[in-house]
Amino acid sequence: MIAKENVFSIKNEDEFNQMALEIFKYQFENNKVYQQYVQNLHINTSTIIHYTQIPFLPIQFFKTQRVATVECKPQITFSSSGTTGMTNSEHHVFDLGWYEMSFRKAFKQFYGDIEDIAFLALLPSYLEREGSSLIYMVDDLIKSSQHSESNYFLYNHNDLFMTLQQLQNKRTKTILIGVTYALLDFAEKYKIDFPELIVMETGGMKGKRKEMIREELHQILCNGFGVATIHSEYGMTELLSQGYSKGQGLFNSPNWMKILIRDTNDPLSLLQNSNTGAINIIDLANIHSCAFIATQDLGKIHIDQSFEILGRFDNADIRGCNLLIQ
Repeated sequence: MIAKENVFSIKNEDEFNQMALEIFKYQFENNKVYQQYVQNLHINTSTIIHYTQIPFLPIQFFKTQRVATVECKPQITFSSSGTTGMTNSEHHVFDLGWYEMSFRKAFKQFYGDIEDIAFLALLPSYLEREGSSLIYMVDDLIKSSQHSESNYFLYNHNDLFMTLQQLQNKRTKTILIGVTYALLDFAEKYKIDFPELIVMETGGMKGKRKEMIREELHQILCNGFGVATIHSEYGMTELLSQGYSKGQGLFNSPNWMKILIRDTNDPLSLLQNSNTGAINIIDLANIHSCAFIATQDLGKIHIDQSFEILGRFDNADIRGCNLLIQ
């Protein structure tokens, strides 16, 4: 069995490639949905020697199939949000330790020790449904924080405003993570000048407001919170890892996650850096589902391996965590 420590201690390209090939072999042999998909592509798996040659499972399979390498009952099933009548994705998680280690290590990599941060969450749409992987993560971050102010704020914006002022006065490192429309609602009613605050939007108007381009949205939030940049999280139900942006819509991923860009006209071909195409994700934390996913998001990778999200396929279902069109 592949050990968590081996995945989350990846340091370089060679180690990533070796682990990706090992996980591909494991998932091809044990994930019947993925195995059948690869076989239908008539790919000789014995010739695959690099992660760029690994076939990527279309993300739509999570809506209709049990994408799993084991037959036992999952510890938890995360489900996507969506509008009425949509078929939601389901991600069966058989060992929550993989998810917990993934987001804890990623947060430490990008933001420092979790214990030292106060986490404030403005996530009404997520709290009002079951099966949110984001809520599971935020729950853990709040519990792990050593600051008593860490908490959820549903619609009690005045309490949030007072808490932000208290944390600023105490010079506490603070992250406010919120769904886009809720952050906008708050910023339109309250003004605070808290330059050290990290405002992290998770994307999505959830049908509450009209969509906005990223630059316009982030400018409103910067003005409302008195910050220079807006951070963002790039995650989805079908993943157990997230990418993070510290501003300007440029994301980076942790060492066990990699973004590739495929040709929208030839889904088995990858594009070079700086070309716009569809996003493929390798998430090696997805050990018991599928680590190799072809999403319906559009984006591009820069030379420094940062990446941008540029929108969605025209014919793609709109995810509940809707991405901003650039």
